[in-house]
Amino acid sequence: MSTIPITKRGAELLKEELHRLKHVERPAVVQAIAEARAQGDLSENAEYDAAKDKQGFIEGRINEVEGKLSAAQVIDPASLDAGGRVVFGATVDLEEEESGEAVTYQIVGDDEADLKQGKISIGSPIARAMIGKEAGDIAAVQAPGGVRNYEIIEVRYI
Repeated sequence: MSTIPITKRGAELLKEELHRLKHVERPAVVQAIAEARAQGDLSENAEYDAAKDKQGFIEGRINEVEGKLSAAQVIDPASLDAGGRVVFGATVDLEEEESGEAVTYQIVGDDEADLKQGKISIGSPIARAMIGKEAGDIAAVQAPGGVRNYEIIEVRYI
């Protein structure tokens, strides 16, 4: 199995979710199943069916999170010294050449990506265009409307 890059913060969030699933949600759904079973006839018991469905979802999510954590290669951006180059985990300040619009992105793993929080996937076109570049370089990104050029203003490892 290949490793999946993930930031230290992303790994912490997955561990917190796994703990919550195993120690809060799993026991709660087991209790709900027990209560629904106590009501009698299971063939027409909607609460029982809903609790069993939720249990299946929780168990599936536990397996998924455990799989991600076992395959994770945790990278702490703060410990990186990439000589000012854009690498996984770096936070990059950009300026779109044509409009002058300034944006800041952190390059993270696929599971951590959230554009609203300024976190983009390592596999995204803009991240791929930036990897290996440094402040002052131009990242040419193929967008649906054509190529957009971004100047890399600053690279930080936080």
